[in-house]
Amino acid sequence: MATEQELQSLFNTLDRDQDGKVSINELFLSPGLSAVISAETNTGSPQELLVQYDLDEDGSITFEELKEAVEKANNLT
Repeated sequence: MATEQELQSLFNTLDRDQDGKVSINELFLSPGLSAVISAETNTGSPQELLVQYDLDEDGSITFEELKEAVEKANNLT
């Protein structure tokens, strides 16, 4: 389980170009961190995360989308 602050820190680390979104490419560039995200969101892969939680369908995950995914998995403390 992660706190919102820990989740924000993880998101910022994944967001290599600092555009406020984590793309599928950024997820694949950090496989260890992607595994943490998958565990926290109860998804099996970065692709599954995008399919389920990329609400605006822009091919990336914003912090709010990630936070919602973690909340739905009941892993936000």
